[in-house]
Amino acid sequence: MDLKGKKALVVGAGKSGQAAARFMVEKGCRTVLTDTGGKDKFGESLDSLAAGGVELALGGYPGVRGAGFDMLVLSPGVPLGIPPVAEAREEGIPVIGELELAYRFARSPIIAITGTNGKTTTTTLVGEIFREAGRRTLVAGNIGIPLVDRVESYGSRDFIVAEVSSFQLESVDQFRPRVGLILNITPDHLDRHGDMAGYAAAKGKISMNQQKSDFLVLNYDDPLTREMKGTGDGEVIYFSRRHILEEGVFVHNNTITIRRAGEERSVLPADKLLIPGAHNLENALAAAAAGLVMGVPEKIIARALAGFAGVEHRLETVAEIDGVKYVNDSKGTNPDASMKAVEAFPGPLVLIAGGRNKGNDFTEFTRLAAPKTRAMVILGECSVEMAGAAEIAGIKRILRAQSFREAVLLASSTAREGDVVLLSPACASWDMFKSYEERGDLFKQIVMELKGG
Repeated sequence: MDLKGKKALVVGAGKSGQAAARFMVEKGCRTVLTDTGGKDKFGESLDSLAAGGVELALGGYPGVRGAGFDMLVLSPGVPLGIPPVAEAREEGIPVIGELELAYRFARSPIIAITGTNGKTTTTTLVGEIFREAGRRTLVAGNIGIPLVDRVESYGSRDFIVAEVSSFQLESVDQFRPRVGLILNITPDHLDRHGDMAGYAAAKGKISMNQQKSDFLVLNYDDPLTREMKGTGDGEVIYFSRRHILEEGVFVHNNTITIRRAGEERSVLPADKLLIPGAHNLENALAAAAAGLVMGVPEKIIARALAGFAGVEHRLETVAEIDGVKYVNDSKGTNPDASMKAVEAFPGPLVLIAGGRNKGNDFTEFTRLAAPKTRAMVILGECSVEMAGAAEIAGIKRILRAQSFREAVLLASSTAREGDVVLLSPACASWDMFKSYEERGDLFKQIVMELKGG
């Protein structure tokens, strides 16, 4: 892609949009960055962009017709139905996302990981496997580092491991990962994609350009994911926690096992994993499959798996105070993710949940939590809906909090020795916070204040 002398509109002034705008200006592209939010929403970061040559159009979108734009670049949070996209398509102007832009300049093989839950853990773990193998590796994407920020610093002998979301995959065109992983598909972001078919279709675009020399890693245990071979030609590799596979990566005699080309090899006893929960065993299987197809020896895969302690904000033990363990699972932003967190502990739990609903139902989540939940502290936009589901599920003690700090303090005062205070909201954080990271950081801060006080 030659950007020199072109004119582009970057839509969405968040982290990815700013990175894309900066990248394009450096390539000699006249770049306009737009957002419906004003400058006060983004702080001083826009000042440096403007000083570097990025034109700002904030507080509303500029018209596209007749403006001379050669392309539109969308941030992941920007839906495809906005007026600039509609106008661009009517005018035949290409519309891509930051992920696609980065791909056009990538020289390294890309291992791309998507799925409703487990993306960040698996992405980080795959990165650790390649680093353990001595390969220079970039871990970026939806995990917090825009891919376009770093993509040109890595060459053909390096690896790029990218967490990719359904929002990012919506706008891909030529994107072709050497290895694509789809971990699972459960209801999420239905407010954006409309229904499960739309959501699954967005995830499935990870493999649409793959060729016979590429690989697609799929979860055999998830019926929807199992069938997501897509329209690409990549070789399908399955992983399974529940089945012995003829080919793939699975658990046999409590050992992570690889079977390929008729040969079976053991990797690591499952109980040697440091990360708790059945879902994390699945993440480890998927990561092992990615290492396998890229030629990493089993001993190195085993060493990386055994040494991995997990990621921040996902089942992260913060402290133990007076016999009560405090666990930060702020990354549990949908019911399925929070169900996996609940399953990781025998109980009793004091569960902190609530926030902004993304079009999900909380029935299964609260039903699963009920037998091991001593109390549930609920807050946020969907508190009425969450409380109703908890009551129907039979959770006896339901406490309502008006603020996040109050929620943590209520949980602390309710918990008894041997309990786990688990922050796993089953909701997005956007009603109270900028991100789940900010929510998790505040939880940790309050817990450490309790420990110190």
